[in-house]
Amino acid sequence: MAHGLQRYRCRGSGKTLCALTGTPLAGLHQRGKWLDHVATLRDGLILREGAERLHIAVRTAHRWRHRFLAAPKSLQSQALGGIAEADETYFLRSHKGQRKGLNRPPRKRGGRAGKRGLSAEQVPVLVVRDRAGASADFILALADKKHVSAVLKPLLAQDTVLCTGGRGSLAAAARDIGVEHHALNFTAGIRVIGPWHIQNVNAYHARLKDWVRRFRGIATRYLDSYLGWFRAIERSPTFGSTPASWLAMALGQPN
Repeated sequence: MAHGLQRYRCRGSGKTLCALTGTPLAGLHQRGKWLDHVATLRDGLILREGAERLHIAVRTAHRWRHRFLAAPKSLQSQALGGIAEADETYFLRSHKGQRKGLNRPPRKRGGRAGKRGLSAEQVPVLVVRDRAGASADFILALADKKHVSAVLKPLLAQDTVLCTGGRGSLAAAARDIGVEHHALNFTAGIRVIGPWHIQNVNAYHARLKDWVRRFRGIATRYLDSYLGWFRAIERSPTFGSTPASWLAMALGQPN
């Protein structure tokens, strides 16, 4: 027993192990505050609020946050079927927290892009969601056919019907991977054609952007963690509703 955890010795190597060995939480201290910390994740608190609730330094809260999100950020649907909707959303590229290599004045409270419309200042995130509620999202290097096809091909079954807003890269990717595709002509004001629409994925975008706004800018290098965090919040009401289930998720043991 060491620091309140049972330790085990490997007969082969002679090394000792505990329940946290090999998990993202190995080496973190103050385990008595972990359940309170995962409650701050469940509640979507900003770092300073979480640090004040736990009486820890903001730097410690930051380290804990990303260690606790290391496993959840990799948890998402691996296969979608039936009718699936896909559309991109964009996040302002941010070097928040970085002091070196920044070739522009720092922004305050998230800031705005220097150019209107889409540009290299924006990071594309493709969100795909089927009508059963299964969803997946992908940070793309470029929102072109090559990168969109690469993430959609292993995700969509061949009999999936894909609905999009008509963006060229999504239409080209649908042809490339050989799935039935229905594009809406938003320019002409056509947003629904019978069962074909992307209202579910666009509603997800809206909830995601509204939730992200509280953080006043997300560093691009941590964007995948925040996307995983939001996916965990969006799961069924019984998943992630208690601190214990969030702790299990942080240890790589989702319900």
